[in-house]
Amino acid sequence: MVVLALAITGWLTSGLWIDPNHRAMRVNASDQSLFEWLLSYAADTLRNGHDPFFTSLLNAPLGANLAVNTAVSVLGWVLAPVTLLLSPSVSFAIALTFGIAATPVAWYLLLSRTVVRSRAAAIVGGLFCGFAPGLVSHANAHVNFASGYLIPLIVWRVLELRRPGRAVRNGMILGALVAVQYSLGGETLFFTALTCGVFLGFWLLTGHREPRDTLVTFARGLGATAVTAFALLAYPLWMMFFGPGHYHGTGFDQVQHSEDLLAYGAFPRRSMAGMLGLDSRLAANPTEENSFFGVTTLLILVGAGVLALRARDLARRRLARAVLYSVVAFAVLSLGPELHVAGYRTGFPLPYALLRHAPLFDSALPGRLALIVTALAGVLLALGLDRLPELRRPRLVAAAVAIGLLPIVPVPLLTMERSPVPHFFSSGAWRGYVEPGETLIPLPVPSDWIPDGQRWQTAALSSGDGATFRIPAGFFLGPDAGGRGRIGPVPRWTQTTFAETALAGNRPLAITPVMEVEARKDLEYWGGRVVVMPAGAGQGTRWARNHDLVLELATELYGQPTRVDDVWLWRVAN
Repeated sequence: MVVLALAITGWLTSGLWIDPNHRAMRVNASDQSLFEWLLSYAADTLRNGHDPFFTSLLNAPLGANLAVNTAVSVLGWVLAPVTLLLSPSVSFAIALTFGIAATPVAWYLLLSRTVVRSRAAAIVGGLFCGFAPGLVSHANAHVNFASGYLIPLIVWRVLELRRPGRAVRNGMILGALVAVQYSLGGETLFFTALTCGVFLGFWLLTGHREPRDTLVTFARGLGATAVTAFALLAYPLWMMFFGPGHYHGTGFDQVQHSEDLLAYGAFPRRSMAGMLGLDSRLAANPTEENSFFGVTTLLILVGAGVLALRARDLARRRLARAVLYSVVAFAVLSLGPELHVAGYRTGFPLPYALLRHAPLFDSALPGRLALIVTALAGVLLALGLDRLPELRRPRLVAAAVAIGLLPIVPVPLLTMERSPVPHFFSSGAWRGYVEPGETLIPLPVPSDWIPDGQRWQTAALSSGDGATFRIPAGFFLGPDAGGRGRIGPVPRWTQTTFAETALAGNRPLAITPVMEVEARKDLEYWGGRVVVMPAGAGQGTRWARNHDLVLELATELYGQPTRVDDVWLWRVAN
């Protein structure tokens, strides 16, 4: 199973490993830059003792709350030697590769040890849970969702809470796993807890009964879990709900990020079917193809469900029913508050509309609940295949399953060349113009669409003594003027103007006195000492074709720049 998982993962990430320091995910290079920054910051918290859940390096002068973001602190601490000795890009490649490969192995362990008798069924189920289209889609730089290896371990430890004699120990182990999963991704942890609760509820409704002693043991273990998790997460949870820079809601449109009804039968882009042009554009973006099983896989899953429901053993039939009911429930919820069909909003309300403003649900994206459907479908597939030896023609059925799953076999993720960090930053030459802790203003101002300046800070953060400069704005989640979530801060005039110039080529025809006043206010607000932009347009940047326009605009605002190494530099404060 390990060999299979590594082989498939190597196939998926091969484009990145050609040259991890100079290649990026073509579909989602911005998130790669963000996770490289997060890994660098986590490593620096070990070295210099900074707060792992709040930073003043981004969004000068206010800072950014990392507890409401996916801080990946534990992962960053584990990979700190790689980050500091090699590079954040190599750490990112390792984190992504390990997360993708370890996820199917963890599901195999859960399935083979607790669910099915057949190792072959566990292997197929594990591979489906780890390499289903939704997971491959998020493998485009979403380290948090690609790293699903703790989810089956958490489920396993939840089941272990029923065992008598070690309730406290089992609860403490589960509590520690919960804390680590929070670091990897709070949304995934919420989904996991929700799944456990819904599944256990359906399990009891199918007629399963637990002895009173078992329920008491489970309750004691759950109490130990809560105490352990709270002890480890008290500060980050306080930061998340009450700390500076916290927000409510989400920075994304929940209606837009709902699963289309037809998406479950559609084929994904990075698959064998997608390579043949059979894919569909029914997702909010290429990283959110959360279901996309394809028609053939849906038929296989229906057949597996029928087989599982007809198991000879009553307990296994009850288990299959609980899994099936959970699949249906989460599939409906994944459709969001309003039904979408073939990309069109029907206006027909759905059950999620009752939950969209509830705590935690208001910060989640309903379409991602299809990832729960994927995991449960993998369990159902394993349960169905576990009955193959009982069938008259098991080899024929196995062949049909293989053919049915073939269209969603993943193909390598798309990568591209990425412009290197300017030598001005990688060499430490920036220290001659701004002191560590002071603000340097990259142009264009860093954002989710233009993360270049944040990459420059990442390079400084992971080299030398780790001392670095602050930057305005940046790529992170924070509050808007009303306290709801958004990507980055509410943009100021300078950020908006340079972003429009860089991305669309829409620069002001002339600089007016009002614009000069706004630019001066922004410099004062950010406390910037120098403004910097690369001297040349690099590969893999969204604004390469408008580089000269950005330079012209900056020159009109700040005067003639000075060429220093491979950047243009303006001194704007003494």
